Amino acid sequence: MPLPAPDVPEAATTTTSSGSSRPAAKPGARARLTAGASAGTRLGEHHPQLRPLADRVLQATTAEVLAGHDVVVLALPHGASAALVGDLAPDAVVIDCGADHRLSDAAAWKQFYGSEHAGTWPYGLPEMPLRDGGRQRELLVGSSRIAVPGCYPTAVSLALAPGFLAGLLEPDDVVVVAASGTSGAGKGAKAHLSGAEVMGSMTAYGVGGGHRHTPEIEQNLSAAAGAPVTVSFTPTLAPMPRGILATCTARVHPGVTEAQVRSAWVEAYEGEAFVEVLPRGSWPRTADTLGANTVHLQVSLDERTGRVIAVAAIDNLTKGAGGAAVQCVNIAMGLPEGLGLPVLGTAP
Repeated sequence: MPLPAPDVPEAATTTTSSGSSRPAAKPGARARLTAGASAGTRLGEHHPQLRPLADRVLQATTAEVLAGHDVVVLALPHGASAALVGDLAPDAVVIDCGADHRLSDAAAWKQFYGSEHAGTWPYGLPEMPLRDGGRQRELLVGSSRIAVPGCYPTAVSLALAPGFLAGLLEPDDVVVVAASGTSGAGKGAKAHLSGAEVMGSMTAYGVGGGHRHTPEIEQNLSAAAGAPVTVSFTPTLAPMPRGILATCTARVHPGVTEAQVRSAWVEAYEGEAFVEVLPRGSWPRTADTLGANTVHLQVSLDERTGRVIAVAAIDNLTKGAGGAAVQCVNIAMGLPEGLGLPVLGTAP
């Protein structure tokens, strides 16, 4: 994700768009970069491409190290951020890229994660259309706690929400098969993610409803539908380093036409800088979103089977993670939403 330039003092005071004033950071304070097992090493050892910050030493991820900052972005394993956040100032903007605060259903959390629920924060998917006609971003303005969505839920939720919002889709027959690159499993060395295992091969995992993003997807689509939505979700590992391509299908109500489907999706994201419904006949490619904070969508109606097919492509490390965090920071702090966020992919 984009990082601050070195040796730039933090702002003395930050005012959100809601008009609230945040306490001043220490004059001349530098943004800190923290880690877990890599604490004490140079950032350049892990990300040599970040040349301006390469000599910065990673510090331990503790409340003491993070204290006094206007914004804290956490990217920790599930269950770790909840304990840390309790020791941070309540008026600091905390953006959690982990799963701890995404779900509103404590029972679903315990079923899929096996621990006690830490509570629910505003959900950081700004473009998500709401049943009252608004957007999720309205709930993020001025917020001091925001939960960044999972990468798969970002793609799937934005792919199908327009159909449920418009009342076009049936809620009990939703099937999603999505492919992700190896970076979705983190940077740690794992034998099954080595080049010899991955290249030239695809593998399904989390089959049979066991993937932890399933309740998050159902939560989002149920909110759009105004009724419970059940989802059969199967993720697959693709031989690419990054990107997600989600193919999402749902049965339409009798009488729904191709024109209605197209109109619902186009209208849902009209004016959104980071979500684009592609022209007819053009289908999303992960390469086109590489490095960009964008979602590329296409939708079609299979009239023979009575099913909508919505396909979404994202970069799981940008719109699916770091870019989403920056977007949420911008909204919470009253900054331009697109500040520091690329919209053009780097496909050749």
